[in-house]
Amino acid sequence: MQRDFDGRGLRVGDVITSSDAYTSSAVTYRSGGLRISGVLYVPNGEGPFPALVLNHGYIDPDVYVTGQGLQIEQDYLARSGFVVLHTDYRNHAGSDTDPNNDARLRLGYTEDTINAVLALRDSGLPAVDPERIGMLGRSMGGGVTMNALVVAPGLVDAAVVYASVSSATVDNHNKWAVGERPELAARIERRFGSPQEAPEFWAAMSPRTYFDRITEPVLVHHGTADETCPVEWADATVTAMQRQGVDVTYERYPGEGHAFSAAWADSMQTTVDFFRQHL
Repeated sequence: MQRDFDGRGLRVGDVITSSDAYTSSAVTYRSGGLRISGVLYVPNGEGPFPALVLNHGYIDPDVYVTGQGLQIEQDYLARSGFVVLHTDYRNHAGSDTDPNNDARLRLGYTEDTINAVLALRDSGLPAVDPERIGMLGRSMGGGVTMNALVVAPGLVDAAVVYASVSSATVDNHNKWAVGERPELAARIERRFGSPQEAPEFWAAMSPRTYFDRITEPVLVHHGTADETCPVEWADATVTAMQRQGVDVTYERYPGEGHAFSAAWADSMQTTVDFFRQHL
């Protein structure tokens, strides 16, 4: 919250796909001292178009390839008339390396997505309407999106949080660091203290603590059978947003897991309608 963000230098590279609805191209932009890679989708036709920055969920950086994680969403949104910038984050695909990112609770991803919005807004691309930009994040990317909303109020005009991790950082730490990467958990807790030893730190690291800073309408999607990110996490997030006066809409999908199946198309049309209303 205290740092200045300086997203800039969006450069459009080689064409990846040219279809009847859009063209996708490799891009890079600057995030602090790092170069971040991604994919840019531009709808066919006369712009400028509203734009969306997409934040993907966790994929092992060692196997991740550019644009991975939200590919069907990219296609759907571009076909619906949105410019789409899918950021890879630092340490992924063609992005520069930040060896301390995991030990800093991956806050670098938040920096990268904030800077993606700024780079897109400052790009001068005729297809982009810089006054109409939204954000969508799924799973881990949902947490990145919530972080961006509280760190930089007014950065975007609307946001969608899809099958998200918890807005209480301690939940995520206990499930994935303590539960799956104990050596990383020990490294983090040596530096900052455990949740039991330093509850103030862990509260300060949680977007939920700062929901009063959110100024944009938010749409939350979550399946009741999600075993990766329990629906109770989404329930708590929405309740906390409502208590702070956030304009939040909650779509709860009975029987849907972490990767939506039967309700995916409906959830995406709801997303498009939401962005068309607010952008």
